Amino acid sequence: MTKTLCPYCGVGCGLDVSPPAQAGKKTHRDSQGHPIWKAAGDRDHPSSKGMVCVKGATVTESLHKDRLKYPMMRDSLDEPLQKVTWETALNRIASRLQEILATQGPDAICLYGSGQLQTEDYYVAQKLMKGCLGTNNFDANSRLCMSSAVAAYTQSFGADGPPCCYDDLEQTDCAFLIGTNTAECHPIVFNRFRKYHKRNRHVKLIVVDPRTTKTAEPADLHLAIEPGTDIDLLHGIGHLLLKWGIIDGPLIEDCTQGFPQYAQILRQYPPDWVASRCGIEEEDLKQAARYWAESERVLSMWSMGINQSSEGTAKARSLIDLHLMTGNIGKPGAGPFSLTGQPNAMGGREAGGLAHILPGYRSVKNAQHRAQVEQFWGLPAGRISPYPGRSAWEMITGLEMGDVGCFWVVATNPAVSMPDIERAQAAMERSPLTVYQDAYYPTETVRYAHVVLPAAQWSEKTGTMTNSERVVTLCPAFRHPPGQAKADWEIFAEVGRRLGFVDEFNFADAAAVHGEFVQLTRDRPCDMTGISHQKLQEYGPIQWPHTDTSAEPPAYPQRLYTDLFFHTPNRRARFAAAQAQGLAELRDENHPYILTTGRLYGHWHTQTRTGRIEKITKMHPEPFLEIHPRDARKLDIQDGHLVEVRSRRGKAKFPAKITKAIAPGTVFIPMHWGFLWGEDWQANAMTHAHADPDSLQPELKACAVQLIPVNPQTSELESPETETREESLV
Repeated sequence: MTKTLCPYCGVGCGLDVSPPAQAGKKTHRDSQGHPIWKAAGDRDHPSSKGMVCVKGATVTESLHKDRLKYPMMRDSLDEPLQKVTWETALNRIASRLQEILATQGPDAICLYGSGQLQTEDYYVAQKLMKGCLGTNNFDANSRLCMSSAVAAYTQSFGADGPPCCYDDLEQTDCAFLIGTNTAECHPIVFNRFRKYHKRNRHVKLIVVDPRTTKTAEPADLHLAIEPGTDIDLLHGIGHLLLKWGIIDGPLIEDCTQGFPQYAQILRQYPPDWVASRCGIEEEDLKQAARYWAESERVLSMWSMGINQSSEGTAKARSLIDLHLMTGNIGKPGAGPFSLTGQPNAMGGREAGGLAHILPGYRSVKNAQHRAQVEQFWGLPAGRISPYPGRSAWEMITGLEMGDVGCFWVVATNPAVSMPDIERAQAAMERSPLTVYQDAYYPTETVRYAHVVLPAAQWSEKTGTMTNSERVVTLCPAFRHPPGQAKADWEIFAEVGRRLGFVDEFNFADAAAVHGEFVQLTRDRPCDMTGISHQKLQEYGPIQWPHTDTSAEPPAYPQRLYTDLFFHTPNRRARFAAAQAQGLAELRDENHPYILTTGRLYGHWHTQTRTGRIEKITKMHPEPFLEIHPRDARKLDIQDGHLVEVRSRRGKAKFPAKITKAIAPGTVFIPMHWGFLWGEDWQANAMTHAHADPDSLQPELKACAVQLIPVNPQTSELESPETETREESLV
């Protein structure tokens, strides 16, 4: 039996994986005849305590299905991909990168990574791109997932890193969940809290969501706010708390800055105006404030509903402001807790895996930080660029403009996940060189690739991952990769050596990569210098910070900011004092509904893995459009009938699911389906790329749409066709 980590969401559930055959027992096989490994929850893992959701329980069923087993290449997208050797593929990449460096410079090279990567993969990619090649154009799909939380923590506390622990779920008096369908997207977190909630009648659950989700159903208070009014709600609660004197004066005076400006903002959000703005009852707003006021320990949790917004950073900071004002931080059961979307998005942040950061929570804009990394890597002064690299969407616009000569995509599927997907796909068609590195084949992004590289996935390579509560787990390889697949860090290192950086990428194994990486965390907020592969094998998962290489890991759990000293220059936390701006794209006569998108319990991102698991595809066979009965009656839409959804950019068609679980004026579509899984099922055909100015995270959660019933007899639209693309956003 092998102890490892579930490769799905950022909860980081521990798994016990058993081999497919035991002595004297029958070997079970899948439909293709491959032996089936068995996965179960690891009862010893501190985060999940033996629990696991359907994705983790069935993950081993996808190990053999539709795997990419050997490199392929083509000169033009009009040609079929042809099998080639690793030598041919790597030499092609290296020679083309050298050409691009000579003709366009390093800014024309882009690498787009993924929270599916292990920390070792992330680190070697940073060394190659930001160090050796001198471009900060490494971004990850965390840009679409967690970058607003990163920006909020950094601006409020001086450094990234969730301050809470999962044990806080069972020690809080009030859980405030906003912009997160935790029951379906982070089910183990929700199940831990729900058991505690049932046993303790004084504990309150507040859920803020336009939908009555599985998370909202057991809530003591559900606030079905209008999309885009999160800051109004948070300031409305703050207004009442301030009016009632529910503030921690000593903490504000001794440990924060900017409170007077924040208080002035709060006075502009009276309860009657806020309730009207949010579309909720004024008494419900007051009840939310009372629950917060009456609780000694408030734990807030948020995810994509806050982050994927044109004001995502301000939303998250406004939530953090409530914690600072009321003293709900640095103690058990309290604090602002972002729920990470991917298994190693946290590890990627620690390793520098976004276009504006360097390993060890350093900034590319900070000259001292750049010098520290250059010296450690043995690079000449000035090699690391002082300018942030291209964000994920800026890579797309760079392809449009002809400024990007190489688009290297690793372990993600941007042909489905990007906003304004038709525009993104058109840009990828123009790419002079797209390298696509993944474990599965086909995917939608393969259509746009010139070089395709087979990557070893979870179970086939050894490395570390960090979950939402900063727990680092070693994920050992327990089976051989199929065909010629290689670990991602090995592929990056092979390219680096071919570009002449032999000594820089002379790693014996993943443990050596990790050993080098953690040295760059020394004396940083995410200090992991006391963690090694060997220690993780000996002691199991370890939470950072941990600095002593010889000592046993500190007792779990550790919370950040228990001393109320923060990572800002003056050691004080900063209030944000943000004004609400609302949605980037508003309703109008032609687009009277707001579309919001999200995940389903069983599926994961773009179905690269879960779409190949029979149990999950039966659970969620196709997408749908949730619509309120009032709106359905107005448009004469029947349950199950096909509806065309149109935005200013694109359109798609979905069967209607009429339900009171969605607020009137708002519709919901799950985001998992790309063009490989069905015609006209792409949720991101409608979304726009308008992004938060601080985090550069697009507002994937809301866009204005019109709904057109499709005549079930003729399959024709029941209203005349209208313009589907407008360039401007309101």
